[in-house]
Amino acid sequence: TKTLENNDDQIPWGSLKYLIGEAMYGGRVTDDFDRRVLVCYLNEYMGDFIFDTNQKFFFSQAGFDYQICEDGPLKSYLDSINELPLMNSPEVFGLHANAEISYFNNMANNIWDNLISMQASDASSGGGINREEHIEGVANDIQEKIPELFDEFNIRKDIGTPMPTQVVLLQELERFNKLIAKISQSLHDLKRALHGEIGMSSELDELATSLYNGFLPNMWRRLAPKTEKKLGSWMNHFTRRFKQYDKWVEHEPVVMWLSGLHIPESYLTALVQTTCRAKGWALDKSTLYTVVTHMTKPEEATKKLEQGSYISGLYLEGARWNIENECLAKQVPKELVTEMPILQIIPVEANKLKLRSSLKTPCYVTQQRKNAMGEGLVFEADLKTTEHVSHWVLQGVALVLNTDF
Repeated sequence: TKTLENNDDQIPWGSLKYLIGEAMYGGRVTDDFDRRVLVCYLNEYMGDFIFDTNQKFFFSQAGFDYQICEDGPLKSYLDSINELPLMNSPEVFGLHANAEISYFNNMANNIWDNLISMQASDASSGGGINREEHIEGVANDIQEKIPELFDEFNIRKDIGTPMPTQVVLLQELERFNKLIAKISQSLHDLKRALHGEIGMSSELDELATSLYNGFLPNMWRRLAPKTEKKLGSWMNHFTRRFKQYDKWVEHEPVVMWLSGLHIPESYLTALVQTTCRAKGWALDKSTLYTVVTHMTKPEEATKKLEQGSYISGLYLEGARWNIENECLAKQVPKELVTEMPILQIIPVEANKLKLRSSLKTPCYVTQQRKNAMGEGLVFEADLKTTEHVSHWVLQGVALVLNTDF
């Protein structure tokens, strides 16, 4: 307003960006990567370039030319507004068309989950089996897959003085044992309740409903890593976690399946601690960076790294990885999530880390990308790009450890 009143030709874009990005909206955005998106929009759409007469500026040309209205009477502005499409495609906001497919998939899944939850409790499943028989059958199937508890005492005894990564192993085994014990005890109590030997508590009733609907019970979810998987795929994930822990007790895996850890960031921190001890670095001045390898299967890595580690189990959203060119590339239509090749985690002193043409990519536990109270964000991966960083920021590029399916 002051610029207009003073007939100043220079618009204070810097002040406007700071006021909008840091004061008005930035103060409400607590996540650093959310703020990066906000600032990116401001840098893309606010500046003298939008009034450039030599090269016309378009906010987007995805199906319609979104541009600044020509100067004129009020009616010309109203006509320009009325010409705008009622429906906007994701490309208008810098997203890929796949983003719309993901949105509709999520909405459809939510509706379907709610419909399943609302079904009558006395409904029978296919084949004429009643509800109780179906629940008991599912419980029996799960009990057959439940492994024995890990012998924490003897494992600690065999390790002796643990290294940082071995401390992580012991912590993971302790949490996994609690989960195994909870599953075993709850299923045992549920079967007794179904037979009328004990009363059906509210927790057991919720467990029975979850097993019947194919959902992960909340009493198990509280002791497991964050996930959006349904019960069937979660059990496959659970079994694979056990196999990795079982091998890790003998020796640390050459390629760590990061998705199988309860607190994956603790393992990455342990890698940095191990390197700092070996090289005498200050822990608070050390960090890590990532390199994407050409290996797509863990079997291809035959030797463990002396410093750092190979990790697998990461999925890329908002882009795909071009193995030939070793960089980010545009998504293939209808291919919403792609599995990343094996990544190499490399600890390094922070003041010696110099990266170019690289995108700081957040890695979240689930596709919900929640980072509440510091939980959900695992680490930041460095992915090579030939495009400007803002292109991938607006595409919503991120890594996740667990897909919803």
